[in-house]
Amino acid sequence: MTLSFHPLTLSDREAVQAVSLQAGRRNCNYTFANLVGWQFLFDTEVCVLDDAVVLRYMFKGEQVYTVCRATKIPKELIELLLEDCQGELTIIGLEDSQAQELLELRSAFTIEIEPVRDQYNYIYHRESLASLHGRHLNGKRNHINRFRAEHPGFEYRPLTPALFDECRHLAELWREEKQPSETITAERRVMETIFSHWEALGMMGGAVYVDQTMVAFTYGAAITTDTFDICVEKADRRVEGAFAIINQQFAQHLPEHYIFLNREEDMGLPGLRKAKLSYHPEILLTYNAVHIRKNDS
Repeated sequence: MTLSFHPLTLSDREAVQAVSLQAGRRNCNYTFANLVGWQFLFDTEVCVLDDAVVLRYMFKGEQVYTVCRATKIPKELIELLLEDCQGELTIIGLEDSQAQELLELRSAFTIEIEPVRDQYNYIYHRESLASLHGRHLNGKRNHINRFRAEHPGFEYRPLTPALFDECRHLAELWREEKQPSETITAERRVMETIFSHWEALGMMGGAVYVDQTMVAFTYGAAITTDTFDICVEKADRRVEGAFAIINQQFAQHLPEHYIFLNREEDMGLPGLRKAKLSYHPEILLTYNAVHIRKNDS
């Protein structure tokens, strides 16, 4: 086995997804649209092996890796990654079970596991978000019912390139309420990359209209054969219930073979964490950075 990295491009989609869609790893870091969209910020490079996709990034000035593989990461691959990084190896985005598997290699390596709670992924049953059944979601149903009562003629539309200009306008309204930041600036560029390659990336989305004006939109792409990643969700905060209705409507219109919806991480933002927990995720997908060094001889 050898490692050969090259800058990630759209042409890598088929090879990457041949592994990632089947691997069963539901972390949003493996969504090809996210990888391509954020490539400019992290200098993402890829190496596709027979049974794994290895990604190499620059993150906060440090070279880090992710490994998408259905089964445990073998010792041989760890050794190759250590040679590639020429120092301490950091693999990010590992679930607890994957991190614990690496501890089996402690006879050869020093291994430190660093949980990163801000990057845990919130994964929900699609049907739960679509129906909002159950006492634990009473508040969400009430919010939806209030929106429907106030806007009985609201309309859901599949998101197509014809609606992108309206999405841009709504996204700018959303940004105006936020403090300027590197992430928000980068997000605009990511969205333009996604819009420019919508069909090639296999994107799906939807929008909600009130009185012929877009008040919310969302889009995403598959992570695995049964899990769909919600990459972006924007709404006009002046319209009460706009976020709730786009969340439910998209879940209702998504193809039924997607059993789970990944609504990504909360980035450590208290309000966002509270909102995502309030929908009672089926899985709070753990995220660890694992630091590995060769043991002294």
